[in-house]
Formats: sequence, structure tokens, C-alpha cells
Amino acid sequence: MERDQWFADNEANWDQRAGVHVTSTAYPMEEFFADPTKLNHTVAYDRADLGDLTGVRGVHLQCHLGTDTISLARLGATMTGVDLSAESIRHASRLAARTGDAADFVTANVYDAVPALAAAGHPPGSFDLVYTGGGALCWLPDIAGWARVVAELLAPGGRLHVRDFHPMMLALADERPDGLLVVEHPYFETAHPTTWDGAESYVGGAPDAPTITATTSHEWNHGIGEIVTAVMDAGLQLTLLREDRTSNWARFGASMVEVPGHDHEYELRDRPDRLPATFTLQATR
Repeated sequence: MERDQWFADNEANWDQRAGVHVTSTAYPMEEFFADPTKLNHTVAYDRADLGDLTGVRGVHLQCHLGTDTISLARLGATMTGVDLSAESIRHASRLAARTGDAADFVTANVYDAVPALAAAGHPPGSFDLVYTGGGALCWLPDIAGWARVVAELLAPGGRLHVRDFHPMMLALADERPDGLLVVEHPYFETAHPTTWDGAESYVGGAPDAPTITATTSHEWNHGIGEIVTAVMDAGLQLTLLREDRTSNWARFGASMVEVPGHDHEYELRDRPDRLPATFTLQATR
């Protein structure tokens, strides 16, 4: 089946990306071990919206190397990370074992997260928080199915928190010499993905990092309206929807500049009001 192949390609690609990313300064694994107060910049940015996490039972979907997951645990939550890539989970589990933070990890496709977590001792309705960070939703073919999984994981009164790249930014072509923003990719969810073939990731690794040979990957965009509707149709109540000009990913390279006073937050150098770079969504069950 096509869908199975898409997931298999992405799993193989992310298994190999994990080997590159774990050597990259963008994922400072050793700093988490050396400094028990360190937070990843993504969670540090989200902290004001997340509030007090003391005693919260949380699950981080699409957790990759677990640095965000461990950062949430350092804010007081007991965390479980879930990721399609077994290699990513291996690195995340090793990091948590070294730091001693309250985080465990499960290998599973998001759409299989409910039974996989139940098998690991986390039955449906176990979580006070479902967290999803930047660059996650674009790897999912069905946003409505994702929202149903979220709703099943949450306890009554539990909360979903998403800060992800804005679908408008993801629909644009890569940086152009003339600085123009050109719509090239789908804004709305499509039945078939946008397929990429490349041996490079969004961050480079050390000179001796392994080479990515599983080069095929597949992505889907989801419009803001589609995401909000999926969340509401799953029975959750929307409590926050905010669009921001800044992103922790400098998607357009030299055309973006770091925002003063905001570590790893970038906006367009020229007329940043033109582009919503990220959105933040919260909803409760």
C-alpha cells in the first residue's frame, strides 16, 4: 500500500537523520548531560504558554532525539516521548538514562500511539498534556486522524499544545536571490505527499557523521482551518490560536535575521509582517 511505503521511507530517512543530528551542535546532547537546568530553546520559548507543569503527565508526539521531551520533564512533568524512528528513540532513551530526568520513550507511528503506549503501561486517557513541537505535523498524511489520537490520549481536562511551522511558510518556495516569497507547494492537505529526494537534513552533523543513503521522504501540508477543524471535530475545545512572525527555523537563510532578545527565533529581514512563520494552538478535552 502507498501509505505503508510512505511511512517506511520516512522511518528509514529519520533513522539515518538521527545519526547525523546526534552529532550536530543543533542538538547539544552533551550539554543536557552536563547542565541539569538546560532547556531546549523550543521549550524555553513555549514555557510562557505551557505554564506550571509540576505533576503533569505528558506525552510528546514525534519527539525525535528527546531534547524537548527532557526539557518538559525539567519543568516538572513526567514525560513519555513517541517517535516513528527506533534510532531516534534509542538516542533519546540513552540521553534520559544519563541525565536521570523523568522521561521514557516508545517507538511507534503516531497513528499507532494509543495501543503502543497502552502496551508500555500508559492506557488511553492517561495524559494531562499532549505536546507537539516544530516540524512535526508535516510528516502526517491525515490531520483528522492525528487529532483523534490526541483526544484519545488526553485525560478529561487534559490539554493539547502545538507550536509548529505555519502552513503558509511551508507552502513557499525556498529562498530566492530577489527575496520574493513565491507560493510553490500545497497549502492544503493532499491525498498524495510532496516527495523529496536528498541526502541532506535541515542541520548538518560533524565531519565524521554518517551519510544519509535513505534519501526519499514524504511530507504533507495542512491548512490552519484544517488543523483547527480536526481538533474541534475530535471533541476538543480550542483555547488558544496565535500566529507569529518568528520561527526557530531560519527557513529562508540570509533573508531571515535573529530577533533581538529571543534565542534561536528568526523573522524576515525585509518586512516581516508579510509572513506568519509559526502558529501556536492549545485545546482541552
